[in-house]
Amino acid sequence: MQAVKRIEIVSDSVESHKIIKVLEKVGVLNYTVIRNVVGKGVSGTNSGDLDMSMLENDYVIAFFLADKTNLLVEKLRPVINKFGGACYISDTMAINSVECATSN
Repeated sequence: MQAVKRIEIVSDSVESHKIIKVLEKVGVLNYTVIRNVVGKGVSGTNSGDLDMSMLENDYVIAFFLADKTNLLVEKLRPVINKFGGACYISDTMAINSVECATSN
């Protein structure tokens, strides 16, 4: 097993590409995006029953080595503060090694 970090982000689907860009720039190259998630947060309920996709939320999850945490938070915080969303980072364990290729 390997100690890793887990980041979970729920954001407006229109802005999720900015989040992906930050992840890739920092070197978090393996992530999953789940489109059109529904739920309730501080800004109210997103029911997902609207025909306008620009009002939908995306869920982004990624796992990375702890040494990327500070840089990731530094680069991601301005995006989250400007465009909104929820972001959580937690400690977790991977049962297989997490390969973290670096971006060029």
